[in-house]
Amino acid sequence: MEAEETSSEPSVIAMRISTMIVLVNLATMDAMNPRLSSNSVEFQAINCRKYLTLLTEFDNVSDGVTSNTHAFRQAIEHLSTLAADDGAQLVVPPGKWLTRSFNLTSHFTLFIEKEATILASHNESEWPLVKVLPSYGRRRDARGGRYNSLVFGTNLTNVVITCNNDTIDGQRSYWWDKFHKGELNVTRPYMIKIMYSDQIQISDLTLINSPWFVHPVYSRNVIIQGLTILAPVTVPNTDGIDPDSYSNTRIEDCYIVSGDDCIAIKSGWDEYGIKFGMLIEDLVIRHLTCISPDSASIALGSEMSGEIRNVRIENVTAINTESAVRIKTARERGGFVKDIFVQRMFLSMMKYVFWIAEDYKDHANDKFDPSALPEIKNINYRDVVAENVTMLTNLAGISGDSFTDICVSNVKIGLLKKSKKLQWNCIEIEGFSSDVDPPPCASLAKAAKSIGGDFREDPLLIENVQLKSCSVEISPLS
Repeated sequence: MEAEETSSEPSVIAMRISTMIVLVNLATMDAMNPRLSSNSVEFQAINCRKYLTLLTEFDNVSDGVTSNTHAFRQAIEHLSTLAADDGAQLVVPPGKWLTRSFNLTSHFTLFIEKEATILASHNESEWPLVKVLPSYGRRRDARGGRYNSLVFGTNLTNVVITCNNDTIDGQRSYWWDKFHKGELNVTRPYMIKIMYSDQIQISDLTLINSPWFVHPVYSRNVIIQGLTILAPVTVPNTDGIDPDSYSNTRIEDCYIVSGDDCIAIKSGWDEYGIKFGMLIEDLVIRHLTCISPDSASIALGSEMSGEIRNVRIENVTAINTESAVRIKTARERGGFVKDIFVQRMFLSMMKYVFWIAEDYKDHANDKFDPSALPEIKNINYRDVVAENVTMLTNLAGISGDSFTDICVSNVKIGLLKKSKKLQWNCIEIEGFSSDVDPPPCASLAKAAKSIGGDFREDPLLIENVQLKSCSVEISPLS
C-alpha cells in the first residue's frame, strides 16, 4: 500500500460580506446544537463535530506571504487527539493563509470561512516527493518523481472539506510555465488527494489555478458536490475531478472550466491497473456544467485497465467543449468499460457529441501486453439535445474487438453550417438506436428491442445518503 508523506488566470467574483471570525478556541463546543443564534453559519455535512478550534490559535498572521504550514499541521495534530470523541473541526477564518502540503485526520472537518483563502506555496523546494500510485506504475508528467498534493489524506474515515463557497488557490502559473517549456522533471501536484479512505465529503468550495484539482483514489463512499473549479482553458492536464479506482460515489452540482477533461474517470494504467485490480463502479454524476474547448465534459479512461462499471451520468450542460461523454482506450489497455448510462444532456458548440477512441497509445513502460484487448459494452445515451455541432459522432472500435451494445435514443443534433460532411463515423461498432436526428450510421441503425428498458434507474446506495445540518458560531469583528 502506498503511503504519502507531507512535507491571465481565471478570476473569481464573489459577494463581499462584513468580516467575521469564529468565536471558539480549544475549548469544546456542541456543534450539533439545533438552536442557531443570529451569528451562526449553517452548512451540510455527513457528520457534525463536537470539538472546534480556530487556525488563529496557532498562527494569526494571514497576509498571504508568511507561511502558515506549521499552524495547519499543529492544529490538525491537536485535533486528531480529540477526533475519536464525536469528531473535531478546524476553522480557517478570513485572511490569506499560505501553506504547502498538509495531512488530514479521521473524523475531521476542514471548514474554510467566508473571505478566507488557502494559498498553495509556489516554492518548489517545499513540496515533498512521494511514491508512485501502484495502479499506474510511474509518474504522469515525468519519471523523476511526483509531488504530494496540497491537501492530502490516506487511510482516513469520515472526513469533510467544505466552506461558505470560498477559495483554495493553487497559484500554479509556475508549474504551467515549466510544463509549456518542457522543464518538468517531476509530476505536478494535485490540489486535493484522498487515498484508501471511506466516507469522504468535498463540497461548496471554489478551487482555482491548480495543475490538477481533485483526486479521490482507492476509496469508497465519496460525496463531491457544489464545487466551482476554474483553470485556464489553454493549459493542458488541468482535470477538474478524477474519480479513480473506488466505489459508491456521487458527484453533483459542479461548475468546471478546464483545459482538460472536466471529469475524468480512471482505474489504472496497462499492466499496473490490471495487476492492482481495483475497478471503479457505482458512480453517479449529475447536474454538471462544463467548459473545455479542447477536451471532454466527462471522460472514461484512458487509464481504465482496472475496469469501469455502472456509471450513471445525467443532467449535463457542456458549452464550448470538445466532446460530451468520451471513452478513451487502446488495444493494450485490457480491462473493460461497461454499463454506462447517460441521459439528459444539453450541448452547445461541440466538436463531437459521441466519441469513443481506441488510439490512446501512451504507456507506463514497454512491459504492457500488446494482446490485452479492452471490452467496451452496454453504453447508453438518451435524451440528448445539441446545437452548433461540427461532427456528430466518432466511434472507433478495435479490429477484431468490436465495441458492442452502443445504444442511442431520443437525440436531436443541430449542425454548424460548416460542419463535417461525414457526420457518423462508425468503425467496429455494434448497437441500436431510436428517434435519432440526423439518422445514425448503419451499425447503429437497428432498432432496439426495448429502448430505455435496460436503462438503470435504481438508486445507488450513495444517492440515499442524507447530509446533516451543522453550524459554526460566528460574530462580526468590532
